[in-house]
Amino acid sequence: MALFVLSVVGSDRPGLTKALAAAVLSAGGNWRDSHLSQLGGLYVGSVLVELQADAVDELRSAVRAVDAHGLDVRIAPALEAPGPEGEALRFHLVGQDRPGIVDQVTAVLTGLAANIETFKSWISAEPYSGIPLFNMEAALRLPPALAVSQVQAALEEISAEIMVDISLTPAE
Repeated sequence: MALFVLSVVGSDRPGLTKALAAAVLSAGGNWRDSHLSQLGGLYVGSVLVELQADAVDELRSAVRAVDAHGLDVRIAPALEAPGPEGEALRFHLVGQDRPGIVDQVTAVLTGLAANIETFKSWISAEPYSGIPLFNMEAALRLPPALAVSQVQAALEEISAEIMVDISLTPAE
């Protein structure tokens, strides 16, 4: 069995997940993991599927039918990655929305060689004033030699500048 990643984007409408699931099943595939959502009015995401290596052409053919209904689907072989090393952390940030927050935070994390394994962001409203708040959650993997205290200190250096609250907690 081989693993493949399907990247999907298209106009959101009922039935897209079902159509994609049917295409995977028709090729003899098994739906393993996915991240699908509505973003900016579009249906976007990724799906990890497992199927016989010689069935990838059958899968490509099956997703063409889904493509015909307004969903762009790309298929790529998944890469075999070594098991994760280093400490896993949960990262949360909240602050008044403004351009550049993601750029500054990811610059710090990149400078520390921390890997962002998952990333989610959204805008919410401050309960009393209605001011837009930028929220970010991420799962981080630290390189083995990097201490959590170093990550915390580096993020605290920019938190006042970008006016955000940051928290790091061990991943469960």
